[in-house]
Amino acid sequence: MKVNQAWLTVTALACDLRNWLQLLALGGTSLAKATPKTLRYRFLHVPAVLVRGQRRRRLKIPWTWPWADEIVTAFRRLQALPRPT
Repeated sequence: MKVNQAWLTVTALACDLRNWLQLLALGGTSLAKATPKTLRYRFLHVPAVLVRGQRRRRLKIPWTWPWADEIVTAFRRLQALPRPT
């Protein structure tokens, strides 16, 4: 019973995170109304590399990826949000 309850909680959290991503970061783009399957393909299948250097981490997304600009714009919108107090 506890496993089912945990699974339901995690699933609901994932749905909420996807909805908030679409509302806050993807508003005004073609991905604002995209289905979960489309978002999974375009965001989670990015052939990117996480590199470390100069005490910073960077995500290098190849510019040949068709949705690279939309991903970069989404991350910049998220970074521009005010910090919660």
